[in-house]
Amino acid sequence: MTSGWRAWVDAAMPHLVVVPILLPMLSGACMLLMNEERRRTKLGINLLSTLTCLVLAIVLLRWVDGQGGPGGVASFGIYLPGNWQAPYGIALAIDRLSALMLVLANLVALCAALFSVTRWHRAGVHFHPLFQFQLMGLAGAFLTADLFNLFVFFEIMLAASYGLLLHGSGRARVRAGLHYIAINLAASSLFLVGTSMLYGVTGTLNMADLARVIPQVADADRGLLHAGAAILAVAFLAKAAAWPLNFWLVPAYAAATAPVGALFAIMSKVGIYTVLRLWTLFFSADAGASAFFGETWLVDIGLCTLAFGSIGMLASQRLGNLAGYGVIVSSGTLLAAIGFRQDLLTASALYYLLSSTLAASAMFLLVDLVERWRNHGATIAPHERADHAPFLTPDLKPVEGINLDEEEALLIGRAIPAAIAFLGLAFICCTLLIAGLPPLSGFIGKFAMLSALINPAGLGAADAPVPTPLHWTFVALLILSGLLGLIALSRAGIRHFWSAADRGIPRLRVAEGLPIAVLVGATMLLAVQGGKAMRYLEDTATALHRPAGYIDAVLSARPRPNPVAGPTVGPSPQPERLP
Repeated sequence: MTSGWRAWVDAAMPHLVVVPILLPMLSGACMLLMNEERRRTKLGINLLSTLTCLVLAIVLLRWVDGQGGPGGVASFGIYLPGNWQAPYGIALAIDRLSALMLVLANLVALCAALFSVTRWHRAGVHFHPLFQFQLMGLAGAFLTADLFNLFVFFEIMLAASYGLLLHGSGRARVRAGLHYIAINLAASSLFLVGTSMLYGVTGTLNMADLARVIPQVADADRGLLHAGAAILAVAFLAKAAAWPLNFWLVPAYAAATAPVGALFAIMSKVGIYTVLRLWTLFFSADAGASAFFGETWLVDIGLCTLAFGSIGMLASQRLGNLAGYGVIVSSGTLLAAIGFRQDLLTASALYYLLSSTLAASAMFLLVDLVERWRNHGATIAPHERADHAPFLTPDLKPVEGINLDEEEALLIGRAIPAAIAFLGLAFICCTLLIAGLPPLSGFIGKFAMLSALINPAGLGAADAPVPTPLHWTFVALLILSGLLGLIALSRAGIRHFWSAADRGIPRLRVAEGLPIAVLVGATMLLAVQGGKAMRYLEDTATALHRPAGYIDAVLSARPRPNPVAGPTVGPSPQPERLP
């Protein structure tokens, strides 16, 4: 019975790979057919679809991780939608990395959708369909195994993000949205140019097939191959908010509504994911003369992005800008860590990716509540004298030794409203996560990266490199970025919380507080389960830097026979490949 159930699960599970793409697509299409007055129905569909995708992503993650050792993608992780063998047909591939990104994206999306319940989903039209199409594009980008469909899913994701960014009113939002659209259209054009150049040199767009062909490219064509890869990298680095291509991010993210900003925190990570996936696949140690092409550029651009984001945080006064520069700091850290091509450093960077994305999403939601409290607050109602009776003398003067604030009001015995306490604690947690301070997961991620940089041999790394000046520069910037982030966020916290005695008590709904609590709680769970998470991520990094398993799995996946027609005699005809 158990073996039969296991066999059924193994047979059915590959078909679930396509569901994270199909379910948002169908949900968004159904909602487009409904009148805009049926917002409650659309809200329910949005929440149910996102929750289903999250549960499915967790199931796929556990299933992929439970199949064999750290070999990356196996044949069970490949799905052929058109039932054509790669590289001729479309292929979807799920491994530890893509499953992890699916879980992260849907968790952030579910919290953002829940936060929008109170008011933001009513700020404009078609919020929920656009939200689902955004998730469709994200899932497709994580799962696709060829460059053409990567471009298609990027465009679906970006088209939905244009509408979400412009959702609502305000000149600042429209201006930032136009800049965002312009830079992404330019990046998409570069994407097409780079993809065309790679196809012209190699004759294929399947990622695994590209990795197989690149070592065999003639020396005369290798310069064109590298030029195409560089143009493609510029497109992805623009989407990953790498310096100097990140001037659009802070105004756009700060101008977006709170749930959209929280969802956009995963958008820059799509660029990071693509760089990591394609660079380790195309230019691995097995790529011949193209091995490790562009690694120095990745490190240098990452370090510049990290420094730029840290200075931007220190120079910012608005909470929205602080959150935006925090995203840039995260992108720079990840790009630099990827460029060093060390297994342990990549695993630590992926752990940091999870923590920083959850923290940025929580921060964007928190900014909306704090700004609303700041802009619409009233004076706090005075306390009754009876509440202070134990601390007053008979002539109503404070008892000697009792603490007073600057206005000679009593501090001892003054109750902190639950809403203010929640906002303050959530802000402290986000500060610790972004700055990388203990005891939360941000510290674990940064500490693991520092350990891998300073003493990789002590962690058991094979062929561990000796730290170079570039390693020490990264170490210094990691520490300095945490210090500058702590200064900037502490200054903002003092201004918004300690100097807020003349404001009224904010009114928070469960739908507003719960998403922030879930995101912060996820970082706490990540810290508590740090050992298990790091083991999973070490297997992920090992598979990424040794992509032979991915290549073999994609290219060896066979179409399923037609159950009606039965098996054919001899091999199925295949279209002739272009030279």
